[in-house]
Amino acid sequence: MNLSKRSEYALRALIDLGLAAELGRPMLQVTELAAKEKLPVKFLEQILTQLRTGGYVETKRGKLGGYSLAKDASRIKLGAVIRLLDGPLAPIACVSQSDYRRCTCPDEAHCGLRMLMLDVRNAIARVLDRTTLAQIVEITMRKMRRDKVPVPFARQAFGLSDLLVLAQRKSVP
Repeated sequence: MNLSKRSEYALRALIDLGLAAELGRPMLQVTELAAKEKLPVKFLEQILTQLRTGGYVETKRGKLGGYSLAKDASRIKLGAVIRLLDGPLAPIACVSQSDYRRCTCPDEAHCGLRMLMLDVRNAIARVLDRTTLAQIVEITMRKMRRDKVPVPFARQAFGLSDLLVLAQRKSVP
């Protein structure tokens, strides 16, 4: 399995949207995402369109619009996102569950390479299918805070409404 740039950028964008949501910024503009990740805006827009079609992000038009996660980050499995963008996780077609194609091997049932690649596919699928976006967001935030790196998309200054929200949270048992 080779992760395409499209999938890599999609995962990075989803992580950024997850970080922003955790920090109280559920909506990000494509220019913010592109600038943070140093990606071409047009390419990122194409990727976000695919993610929207797949049900992972939603858009809102207008001045305060942008992109946000379409569902809770704990319900987004990385394996499913990669399959949406890149297709099967199998390193060779004869071990794919969703896109099987017979290989050129004369004895597929006893092919050592096929058995190895089946193990590889299963290991990759196990990890990616049990890993959620929420887990990656949490790991990312924890490491950034530990290393004292500014967390992207965090609000820099508190306004009166932010202070009221914080005061309400502290007064609730």
